[in-house]
Amino acid sequence: MILGKKIGMTQIFEDGKLIPVTVIEAGTNFITQIKTEEKEGYNAITLAYGDKKEKNTTKPELGIFKKAGVTPKRFLKEFKVTNPADFALGQEIKVDVLEGIEFVDISGTSKGKGTQGAIKRWNYGRGPEGHGSKSHRVAGARSAGTYPGRVLKGRKASGKTGNKKSTVQNLVVVKVDVEKNLILVKGAIPGPKGGLVTIREA
Repeated sequence: MILGKKIGMTQIFEDGKLIPVTVIEAGTNFITQIKTEEKEGYNAITLAYGDKKEKNTTKPELGIFKKAGVTPKRFLKEFKVTNPADFALGQEIKVDVLEGIEFVDISGTSKGKGTQGAIKRWNYGRGPEGHGSKSHRVAGARSAGTYPGRVLKGRKASGKTGNKKSTVQNLVVVKVDVEKNLILVKGAIPGPKGGLVTIREA
């Protein structure tokens, strides 16, 4: 696993075929915490990514970074591991850990689209298009009449869309550029340009 930043989409040619790819800058990650079953009750490591000014860092966070011997970082994310003894505080994890891996799962926060209607949010069909109709884009009946006399839980309706954790599985790794800390994966991934993503082996 490694943290990275979505750069954007482009396309490359491989064997005469055009392949749409997303470019991710999986910069150097640092291990800032190691948690063990004896002390914390579970095995995990915390990865830190992206530089941050010291004046914008809280004192508890500064203590964690100083103990690990790394400069303050913007993003911290915890991952469960089977054997924490394989890792060391301050250890660097670079994009070369993905070399030889064919498929990855990528998680990120999807683009927030604000409040949307039921057609865009849930792919509802439209109402009649005639002039007499007053329900071109409304969601239709909310529930039955007298019984149960209320809207049932889980009813799909208009509301806030996006800005949620989203994962795309089994993306093909097209190229890993160790020198520039870049990874190219086939297809699209969640989130805007510059958004934080988590890359795991599928």
